[in-house]
Amino acid sequence: MAERIGFIGLGIMGKPMACHLMDTGYALIVHSRSRGPVDELVAAGATAAASPREVAERAAIVITMLPDSPDVQAVVAGEDGVLRGAREGSLLIDMSTISPITARDLAAQARQQGVGMLDAPVSGGDVGAENATLSIMVGGAAEHFARAKPLFAAMGKTITHVGPAGAGQVVKACNQVVVALVLAAVSEALVLGSKAGVDPAAIIQVLSGGMAATRVMEMRGANFLEHNFAPGFKVDLHHKDLGIALATAREYGVSLPLTGIVEQMLQALRTRGMGGSDHSALLILTEEWAQHQIGQQDPA
Repeated sequence: MAERIGFIGLGIMGKPMACHLMDTGYALIVHSRSRGPVDELVAAGATAAASPREVAERAAIVITMLPDSPDVQAVVAGEDGVLRGAREGSLLIDMSTISPITARDLAAQARQQGVGMLDAPVSGGDVGAENATLSIMVGGAAEHFARAKPLFAAMGKTITHVGPAGAGQVVKACNQVVVALVLAAVSEALVLGSKAGVDPAAIIQVLSGGMAATRVMEMRGANFLEHNFAPGFKVDLHHKDLGIALATAREYGVSLPLTGIVEQMLQALRTRGMGGSDHSALLILTEEWAQHQIGQQDPA
């Protein structure tokens, strides 16, 4: 019989990920800050738990998918947290995007209790979560990775063990740097081309067929063209992720000047009240600076 799985955090990403596990045949114990998603999964056959501790008491493997380092710290190591209920031999898999320092610290605490822990952040956004095509980068012991790999296969397509505890979060920081810079670059290209009189849809079509081709245009091209910034991945979260990348860069003496610029662009969007918008809203700033909205003809 498959091990019972606990899942904590049923947001934009976590809910479809949990659903894929259920579809694969795993029995789930679920907990989330919002009651609505819990009720939906219970209606589909999951069992609700009142706290992270209860999830750990009832499940052999616990997955967390939460917004930020303090959330993971509280859920895992808090007074009513996972480590209070986890038994020796249990496995904790944190699929959130958090600081590598926090990931290593929590893994050490878990190890002291005889509990395994993996940091396994994901890339692919809401689309990847819905389609079970996420890229999953995993830090932790090889034996724990082998135990968790069937679960990862239910949620993702590219699954890579990248090193010891914390390594998954380091690679995720690298991923978020590239995604942020590409979003900003595509925004600039679209505004430049559009203000010069070229159809933005044609620009995306051409760029997508050459060396500039990128998953960002594949997944967010429609967002740019339609100015649809309903969140797939929120500005607030990407701003947080670049903060992690910049802090990690300071720790290791690495200069990330372009990352710093885009981090400030995301901060500008947050200041405008757009923290809940999709990160493709970076286009808005470039349009404002150029006094041009893509797809519209400027007055002669």
